[in-house]
Amino acid sequence: MRSRAILLLLVPLLLLAACGDTSDDAPSEGVAIPGGATWVDDPFSGGYPTYDDEATGLRIVFGTPDLGTGTSRVSFALFDDVGLISEPTLTVTTRFYPDGAEGDFESGEEAQVQFRPFPEGSRGIYTGALTFDTPGLWALDVAVPAGAESTSVVFPVEVAEEAQAPAVGDPAPASDSRTVADEPDLAELSTATTPDPRLHQASITDALTAGTPFVVTFASPAYCTNALCGPQVEVLSELADQHGDAASFIHVDLYENPTEIRGDFSLARRTPVLDEWGIHTDEWTFVVDADGRVGARFEGFAPREEVEAALLAVLP
Repeated sequence: MRSRAILLLLVPLLLLAACGDTSDDAPSEGVAIPGGATWVDDPFSGGYPTYDDEATGLRIVFGTPDLGTGTSRVSFALFDDVGLISEPTLTVTTRFYPDGAEGDFESGEEAQVQFRPFPEGSRGIYTGALTFDTPGLWALDVAVPAGAESTSVVFPVEVAEEAQAPAVGDPAPASDSRTVADEPDLAELSTATTPDPRLHQASITDALTAGTPFVVTFASPAYCTNALCGPQVEVLSELADQHGDAASFIHVDLYENPTEIRGDFSLARRTPVLDEWGIHTDEWTFVVDADGRVGARFEGFAPREEVEAALLAVLP
């Protein structure tokens, strides 16, 4: 049976997200797919495209807009007029539009995506792996159970030749992210209520130089409150508890001046490390192997089981 979290639970969080997406690369109005969902201008989206389907009353928040050709992890949150949809699995079929949105489409693969609840259980996303073998305009057709029958929602996705953020197999950028050696006051390194000091000991460059696997999360705990952001830094701390002897764990906050912006967010300065990594949405996690290459990339929130499985794959 469908389990739903009341959508109103998200409203206070969205109201807190006065930051929205302050980058210059916030997505513009999406392409209209005939018969598909309509792009929604949501200033609190954190860079994640949002679509409403008037015919079905469904809303999709797409969590992985930075797509390149090949096989990628995709994620999205799905809502109806009651709240969060949390069926255990859904079927997704890809479409490719070689002649643009007004032309005919070619049906692609059919795959299952799995619902993954956030900690506390009030939110969640669907995740799965899909292959986009050609750059250009694609769409995802999501089949959604509706009582004894089913309906579907279709929304566009743009696929580039190469993603902006590092892809699996790419070398991790050697960024001199700030640590306690640069700023001993943890409150100046993280917007978390109680920053974990273990996550601010090594810079990305330090971890690459050491030649050991590491996990790096780019997130701002106090200001990342849209539907695709979750307690990623807390997950990072849990992984450090379990695997701290075998890997390094690094948190890079989105903002360089956490204490200053608590009184006035208009003063916020995003860290230049985000540009070095090609990051334009509000939460990312990368698992990097001992050779300094990306073993896994997670745009938006990634539950512990996903990140831990990727980490175990790169550990000796």
